[in-house]
Amino acid sequence: MTTVSEDLKIYSDQIQKAEIPDDLRRIILLRLDQLEGLIESSSFLPEFDKMRKYIDWVLDLPWNKRTKDVLDLSYARQILDSSHYGLQEIKDRIVEYVSVMKLKQEKGEGEDVMRAPILCFVGLVGTGKTTIALSIAKAMGRNFARIPFGGMGDPLDLRGQSRMHPEAEPGKIIKALRQTQSKNCVILLDEIDRVTDEGRSSIMGVLVELLDPEQNKDFVDHYIDYPFDLSEVLFVATANNTHHISTAVLDRLEPIHMPSYSDDEKITIGKQYMFPELIVQSGIPPESLKIDDGVWAQIVRPLGFDAGMRTLERTIQAVVRKTARMIVEGKGQSFRITTQNVRDFLPR
Repeated sequence: MTTVSEDLKIYSDQIQKAEIPDDLRRIILLRLDQLEGLIESSSFLPEFDKMRKYIDWVLDLPWNKRTKDVLDLSYARQILDSSHYGLQEIKDRIVEYVSVMKLKQEKGEGEDVMRAPILCFVGLVGTGKTTIALSIAKAMGRNFARIPFGGMGDPLDLRGQSRMHPEAEPGKIIKALRQTQSKNCVILLDEIDRVTDEGRSSIMGVLVELLDPEQNKDFVDHYIDYPFDLSEVLFVATANNTHHISTAVLDRLEPIHMPSYSDDEKITIGKQYMFPELIVQSGIPPESLKIDDGVWAQIVRPLGFDAGMRTLERTIQAVVRKTARMIVEGKGQSFRITTQNVRDFLPR
């Protein structure tokens, strides 16, 4: 079992070897030296616990870690087509986005090059805003993190709390960086229009800094209390509408409208994308469940119009689950859903 002095020495060695900014290294080593002089003090253990937690956070951050970008336009198109049907205009915009990143990379760091715009997907629930952001990360070979803004009311949720507070911890930006372990990750700012009315102005102020390349290269989280360069992070935002987003934030975004899906598009997505995937997830052999083409119109619109895909997904899940139960109960090994028996399978 190590002594407190040995623990301090271990942390000191870790800081000496870590790939962190030299100024931050000096600050932490000075603090460790000060702690060593307080070993006999009654305040030592609380201070040591706070310092240990802080060092663990500093060592876990990707100060110099990056993933290698995949900026192949054909591959990007393939990923987008495999995860989303239609949306050709939006896919074209994303491919253009990747093209700008490719040109920027070819020019090299330090060049005055055009920056790719920060995309903000705007649309009703279930229209694929979050999943297309995930596809962008996958297409570029970058790690991905999501920060939900729904119900957020305190800018400290993004910026973190000062270590002076007993239960202080970093904000969601620093947590996302630790999760992705790369400083050029994709961070999704999800539903930025759904913050509380009380915290809206202050949260929008933090967003202005996050989305401005001249400011985010020196982003300071209150807990880490040292600038972190966010200029390589690819931010993508989503919103249900733009009415509750401040003008200053909108000025830094490029809104892209996510259209509602037509019934024909939903039928294609249900047949070609959702149904095969849900069959695999359920463990049902693919040949055990067949759905006639004439049935899909009822599956797509069981309760009326829905702009997104979530109702359709839940309906197909219910059909698949009911089939799985019938197989387990020995009522058959293969089933075919027709216009005559579809009501037996659809959820009521």
